[in-house]
Amino acid sequence: MAIPMLRAAMISHSTSKKLNTGGEDAFLVSNYNGGVIAVAVSGWAEEDVDPSLFPRELLANASNFVGDEEVNYDPQILIRKSHAATSSRGSATVIVAMLEKNGTLKIANHYFDCPFQLSSKKVGQTYLDAAVCNVEMIEGDTIVMGFDGIFDNVFYHEIVPTIVGYKDVAEAAEALTNLASRSRHVIDSNFDSPYSLEARSKVAMSGKLDDITVIIGQVVSS
Repeated sequence: MAIPMLRAAMISHSTSKKLNTGGEDAFLVSNYNGGVIAVAVSGWAEEDVDPSLFPRELLANASNFVGDEEVNYDPQILIRKSHAATSSRGSATVIVAMLEKNGTLKIANHYFDCPFQLSSKKVGQTYLDAAVCNVEMIEGDTIVMGFDGIFDNVFYHEIVPTIVGYKDVAEAAEALTNLASRSRHVIDSNFDSPYSLEARSKVAMSGKLDDITVIIGQVVSS
């Protein structure tokens, strides 16, 4: 019986004001089929803390633990172990997706405008606060993972036609990144972006200029 696997590619693009530091997003794709993205909470810069350090160390730890027997494709356990091993000051919003050998994609996330967040502070969210959902995948399915740089500025109905024509996931990731970075949603203050539509009650308009990180994976048979 063929075992489903992910053929994945990732791209991270920093905004001009963050180019000198390499941006604040961090991401991981492992050969255990787990895609992990963490984005820093930039408020730490006001405390003279480099906000990129926490998410980078967090995902470096995730890279070490992803194949751990205890983790066993459970994103919550991966979050717990990675967070416990992270010593840098800071915070990060995190999304974790891991594809099991039976084709089940396990995703740890949170909710609109408040994604699952880990912090170096003692008081805060833990792995138990992550909302985990399961999605049954089949060969040929495509997975798009990203944060606000993508989904605040590009609609779902724009994403699908952008990537569907590419068999190469690296080319698809590049095309989607280009779409988000060049989108008029980011610079048009009156445009009803995905973010502004979701946040209508808060009177938010237009897109949001931010780092763009995307992971695109395609389910294939081993």
